[in-house]
Amino acid sequence: MQRALVERELTSEGPSRRAPRRGGRSVTMNLAESPLTWLHARGHLSDRLFAAGELLRADWERAQLSQGLTMRWDPVRIKGGADRGLNLSERQVAAKQRFDGALAAAGSGLSDVLWRVVCAGETLPVAEKALDWPVRSGKLVLKIALERVADFYRIA
Repeated sequence: MQRALVERELTSEGPSRRAPRRGGRSVTMNLAESPLTWLHARGHLSDRLFAAGELLRADWERAQLSQGLTMRWDPVRIKGGADRGLNLSERQVAAKQRFDGALAAAGSGLSDVLWRVVCAGETLPVAEKALDWPVRSGKLVLKIALERVADFYRIA
């Protein structure tokens, strides 16, 4: 995994976007690390929940649901997996169906934070603020959503 380490000022709300002040508290962050990986690496998510989030993100990427900045001329190459034997369009449709099914399994109240953290790569504090939720409530809701997604993907 690629690392992009930066030193950030540590505030009461978490790491800021500013460089640390002299004599102030600071934290080293890896900007290449996803919020889901960060939570798993620090013991906030079990292996099962992490795997569910990674499968959801993989389906998001395979379905090519993220916004594109320009036309894509290169074909998507997917090795193995559940979509073997399907052409590119069929794989994309199958991934979209799995993604939609996983979000439906999570439920309407839980899929918002799930999409923001897993697919959009927002940190929990940013997602909580965008959803107008109380501070530190997102982790619990995310865990419940990931439990449902793990059940959908049949992860033991």
